[in-house]
Amino acid sequence: MSEATKQKAHIRFTLNGESTEVAFAPHKTLLEVLREDLSLTGTKHGCELGECGTCTVLVDGRAILSCLMLGLDAEDRDVKSIEGMADGAQLHPLQETFADTGAAQCGYCSPGFLLVAEELLKKNPDPNREEIKEALSGNLCRCTGYIKIYEAVELAAARMRGEEMELPKDSIYGLNV
Repeated sequence: MSEATKQKAHIRFTLNGESTEVAFAPHKTLLEVLREDLSLTGTKHGCELGECGTCTVLVDGRAILSCLMLGLDAEDRDVKSIEGMADGAQLHPLQETFADTGAAQCGYCSPGFLLVAEELLKKNPDPNREEIKEALSGNLCRCTGYIKIYEAVELAAARMRGEEMELPKDSIYGLNV
């Protein structure tokens, strides 16, 4: 093994609210660092081309595709993966509504959708359906027709604003929560 392949990059950053230090091969993406070096497997490998959104994490509060970001670029940044979304045992309202509405089918794409939706609701606590569609347009799901996902985001937004929201009677999952 050559000296170049033995070299490791060492960075410090905040991960899910905690100061973190990690050593890894400098060519690795943030996705690879999270999964392989930090054992946080909630962030998923998808296309690894930046086209599916499955690897989405929040960096300094903004949704980014971790397959396109070098791990080195996380130095001194605030990174949030899906593992940091809940507050201990208390699920984030988005996680609750994804479960309540059946928006998470197989669940593979859910971490990316949830983190993009979290960024959206921080910027806009009362988005309309078109704003939700636009925000989530970079995330792909093979299991749903997206309606459940949109409704889950609408329901979470209402709950986070302290409002009770009844889902439409013609909702495709038929729940009135």
